[in-house]
Amino acid sequence: MGAGIFWGVMLVLMGLALVIRVVFNIDFPVFKVAIGIFLVLLGIKLLFVRDYRYSRHFQKEDTVFNERIYKAPEPDKAYSVVFGKGIYDFTGIDLSKGSYNAKISIVFGGSQIIIPRDKPVRIMASAVFAGAELPDGNTAVFGQSTYESENCSPDSAVINIKLDVVFGGVQVIRR
Repeated sequence: MGAGIFWGVMLVLMGLALVIRVVFNIDFPVFKVAIGIFLVLLGIKLLFVRDYRYSRHFQKEDTVFNERIYKAPEPDKAYSVVFGKGIYDFTGIDLSKGSYNAKISIVFGGSQIIIPRDKPVRIMASAVFAGAELPDGNTAVFGQSTYESENCSPDSAVINIKLDVVFGGVQVIRR
């Protein structure tokens, strides 16, 4: 039973109850009956809908209520962690095709970002009531912080990582 059918049935039944109350002047407890119908339909849905999982609603870039490890995340993708933990390993990124861009958003969760020592990396971290610990010792708790590796130059390909952290924590480690 889809959400449209469910709410359609609820609205039709509530409308019929109001018509009965107004036209026939029958004192009908509309709110109590609506709550009862809601609970019956919810029970039917729980009994007969099979294999309901969160995984059907989230993309492979989303980590929600679990822990995931991403080795060499895909370029130009937006990754998110919500109430979970994400480990992102950027050490295997190939910069021969040009710069690599990734965005990681963490909300009520934690992440560990692993970056290579031998490749140029630029990280822009934004934090709100959170902690973003960068390799050079800078920390963003409320605001922004930027990290650029020593071998980062304007004319070379670089790994660009944009971090947004809200009520969570992220630690960036160089390997």
